[in-house]
Amino acid sequence: MSKALGPSNDLLAVKLDVTRRGDAEAAVRAAVDRFGRIDVLVNNAASFYAGYFEELTPEQFDRQLAASLLGPMNVTRAVLPIMRNQRSGHIVSISSTAGLVGFEFGSAYAASKFGLEGWMASLAPEVALFGITTTVVNPGFFRTELLTKQSTNYAEASIGDYDERRAQQLEFWRTQNGKQTGDPAKLARALVTIVDQERPPLRFIAGADAIARAEQTVATLEGQIDALHDLSTSLAFDEGTLSEPPATPPRARTAARLSSRRDRT
Repeated sequence: MSKALGPSNDLLAVKLDVTRRGDAEAAVRAAVDRFGRIDVLVNNAASFYAGYFEELTPEQFDRQLAASLLGPMNVTRAVLPIMRNQRSGHIVSISSTAGLVGFEFGSAYAASKFGLEGWMASLAPEVALFGITTTVVNPGFFRTELLTKQSTNYAEASIGDYDERRAQQLEFWRTQNGKQTGDPAKLARALVTIVDQERPPLRFIAGADAIARAEQTVATLEGQIDALHDLSTSLAFDEGTLSEPPATPPRARTAARLSSRRDRT
């Protein structure tokens, strides 16, 4: 980063492997020592383990979750005490359209992003009283390093039933690298605009393709709600069931009658 941006008193580059809690804590200490506070955290680390669920190994799944879900948690856990003491701060976590809808060949990646979405949605009300705001960002296809050989790992072919579809998927993903329509520099500027807002949004869907995917997801969900609406709303206890006393077991009834007879004698 220092080489890319040049030297600056406002820039501090530190070693940070988000999967290591010690790295996260050391990076936060270094930032506070240098600048005195942390106003914005952007959780942007990710990797891409692509493949059919049956062919992805448990270790690959673990590494996906470590980078894209547990890693952001590590860094956020290290930053939160600083922001709580300040009574201010903004946590931005980069999700994906894969955090809105799953897709074939992407079970590990989508699992990590769905997890990130649920975690951030739960974190938001927990920290709001401390003046800390949160934003989830759902980018579409942006021309980042995510699809490069260094960042993408494919499951080994091991099940013949997937051969034809796997070949199509591999061809698609390998040809997308460098052809994504989204401009990362424009997204970065959009994030600067968002974090400068007095009331930043809980969610920012980034890119025309992401908007189209989100709209389709909403329409699909509405269709699923409507399709079985009557069945879904018929599942409550019948009125009055909860207020009725439980039935007395036969032995208890017998004991009650015997007790009553003894009282009379």
